[in-house]
Amino acid sequence: MQLAVQADPAEVGRARRWVRSRLQGHGLDPDAPIAETLVLVVSELVTNAVVHTGCPAVLRLSMPVAAAGSDEASAVLSLVRVEVADASRTAPAPRHAGGDSTNGRGLELVELLCDRWGWYPDGSGKRVWCEIGAEPAVVHPVEQAPAEGAYAR
Repeated sequence: MQLAVQADPAEVGRARRWVRSRLQGHGLDPDAPIAETLVLVVSELVTNAVVHTGCPAVLRLSMPVAAAGSDEASAVLSLVRVEVADASRTAPAPRHAGGDSTNGRGLELVELLCDRWGWYPDGSGKRVWCEIGAEPAVVHPVEQAPAEGAYAR
């Protein structure tokens, strides 16, 4: 699933609403902790794309779901992958914001909330991605080195 996002900070709210509606469409509680985490991560990545590039972006969401059990009607996310593609090739760089700063914590939040995240060049721009899953993904740098110029936690 994907959503085109215009170069307007107001689009961040629209992206959050879109994610919640996709969760509901898959039978997931949009107020569940994983949903709140997902909405926050999408908000941070879309904000970065819109504010720092000043260009439109594309938000992609991959949500494989499985039934929680034969007696239950609810669904469970097995792994969620969020991708935000934008027109800038500038690498995302986590900052360490001061205590009074009102911004600069987005990628730190993504790093803390996601099992893994990274970015890679994509056409004339880049794609920033993250994954949130039921079981933490383990990436060993020697076994799975990212592509040249890419970053993975």
